[in-house]
Amino acid sequence: MRMLNPPHPGSFIRTEVIEPLGLSVTAAAEILGVSRPALSNLLNGNADLSGDMALRIEKAFGPKMDTLMRMQSSFDIAQTRKAEGKVRVRRYQPRLVAV
Repeated sequence: MRMLNPPHPGSFIRTEVIEPLGLSVTAAAEILGVSRPALSNLLNGNADLSGDMALRIEKAFGPKMDTLMRMQSSFDIAQTRKAEGKVRVRRYQPRLVAV
C-alpha cells in the first residue's frame, strides 16, 4: 500500500541517525566527507537524496542505501501525485493503419 504523504528522507536521517548519535550537522558532514550546506539542505528537505549521499550514510552510519533511496523515490512519487492535476496530457490513441 502506498503512503500518501511519506516523509522526506532527510527528516528520517536527521531524527533517526544524526540526532541519536549526538552529532551536529557540521560534525556529520565532516564524517560523510560532504559540505555542511549540502547535508543541511538534505536534512531540511531542501535537496533530494542522491545515490552518492545514500552510500556515504550507509558506510558511515549503517542505514542501507537501498532503503534510503526507496524513501526518496516514495517521497518523489507522492509529491508528483499531489501535482497531478497540473499535468495536461491526453491519452495516446494509435490510429488504425489500413493494410
